[in-house]
Amino acid sequence: MIELTVNGQTHRIDADPETPLLYVLREDLQLNAAKFGCGLGQCGACTVLVDGEAALACVTPILVLPGRQVTTLEGLGGAEDPAPIQRAFIEEQAAQCGFCIAGMIMRAQALLQSNPRASDADIRAQLEPNLCRCGTHMRILRAVRRAAALLQGSGAAAFHSPSAKSAPGGSEAAGRNGSGGTEGSEDLRRPGERDLSRHPQQRERPER
Repeated sequence: MIELTVNGQTHRIDADPETPLLYVLREDLQLNAAKFGCGLGQCGACTVLVDGEAALACVTPILVLPGRQVTTLEGLGGAEDPAPIQRAFIEEQAAQCGFCIAGMIMRAQALLQSNPRASDADIRAQLEPNLCRCGTHMRILRAVRRAAALLQGSGAAAFHSPSAKSAPGGSEAAGRNGSGGTEGSEDLRRPGERDLSRHPQQRERPER
């Protein structure tokens, strides 16, 4: 038996010590926000926090986790009480299919916990390991910038500590229940970079 602390709750897990954390989260604890994308630690869809730092759950064996704090998206907040980072993703409508969003949120959370005044360059560097096949990168970047602004306006206490209870619907709350827009948010495009997320039907004509 291995004892894990996840979202403030202690669980005794009867599993092979080499079992990836992702499998335990999804199959044993029914915490489904972290997704199985590649199984190789190359896409970031499974990102969670371990002692406040981003970790890839698909390649993290549970044997290294006793005595450490694991936080998943469900531990940040839910539809009724979203954390600032979740609220920002909702307001910017950052999700398209939503598969990558939990990982994006958790990696952004790790950054803003350690550096609430992260620069655009800091945000880009932090999110680089996480992939979004839908191409909503510009909205995701704006969402992280909005979250940073929310934190600076309300203080560090705005960060939700891992809750003792898992909030139902946490993964959906981060991208599918919002109705906000991008008004008032900063455009994080580099000079000359186009925001295709606003015009998903537009495609560049290939050169002949």
